[in-house]
Amino acid sequence: MILPLEKRKLGRTAIEVTSLGFGASSIGAEFGQFDIAKSLDAVRTAMDAGINLIDTAAYYGRGMSEVLLGQILPAYRRESLVVSTKLGRYAPKHFDFSAKRVAESIDVSLERMSLDYLDLVFCHDIEYADVQQVIDETLPALRRQVEEGKVRYVGISGYPMRNFQRVIPTGLLDCVITYNHYTLQNDMALQWQGLAQQHGVGVINAAPFSARLLTDLPLPVWHKAPESVRAVAAKASAWCKARGTSIEKLALQFSVSHPGFASCLVGSAIPAEVSQWIAWIQEPIDQELIDGVRAELAPIRNWYYIEGRPENNDLDWPESVYGES
Repeated sequence: MILPLEKRKLGRTAIEVTSLGFGASSIGAEFGQFDIAKSLDAVRTAMDAGINLIDTAAYYGRGMSEVLLGQILPAYRRESLVVSTKLGRYAPKHFDFSAKRVAESIDVSLERMSLDYLDLVFCHDIEYADVQQVIDETLPALRRQVEEGKVRYVGISGYPMRNFQRVIPTGLLDCVITYNHYTLQNDMALQWQGLAQQHGVGVINAAPFSARLLTDLPLPVWHKAPESVRAVAAKASAWCKARGTSIEKLALQFSVSHPGFASCLVGSAIPAEVSQWIAWIQEPIDQELIDGVRAELAPIRNWYYIEGRPENNDLDWPESVYGES
């Protein structure tokens, strides 16, 4: 029997989000080709099961993800959903964090998704930006969208850790999205999660499978893990299979279970996968298995890669391991 999903308060906001959120990058073909009908059913499966956080971005599918969500969202009671999108990144090498583009991007996202307002809007992958511009221009522009009633709460998303430490204390944020940094393999987000709590900033964790590194699926062509990292992950997966479980199940249970993260975003274009994830997080956690697989992954604990501008990265982050891609 599927039980109601746990809800957690998102920082100091008035929003409660389900502990599992749906990441709609998958329906923007970010992980390869997909079936549109099945991908829409995957979103419906998530929402019909009670998942209320639906996260997308202008970048995903270069607008496709938002357009497809616009075919679904109007059928659901708006107050039952927390719709999140991102702006500033529009193509692999196209970034625009100007105030002018903020206003334009909000209007485009609203039209694509057939919405009157957005619950959460994030500056997308700010490691590719001049972070000072994000602080001085982008976030204040987003605040003006809040005043106009088009947006409820604002935040930033990204991969390197140092940018959260820099921006959270400004008081400009309601929430943040961190990805690949609270998983079985990498828990670096814990080093600043307390800072976010201190400032009332809600933290959403994403990518518990580390872009398929912690699965048996083929890694996407853009994945930066070197062979040495992939080999350790594969060994850990085999360890799980030998004990009658899967690394995917343990990875999801681990990432969702931490109460310091309001939600954990994960997405799929396959309805059955979404149903499986919901079932997994409602099962009791076997701590011995969690401890065991983390021991298998210890040789690559906190391995990470470079993303964005060098000055925005974590080359000097304490107690971390940098792996060449």
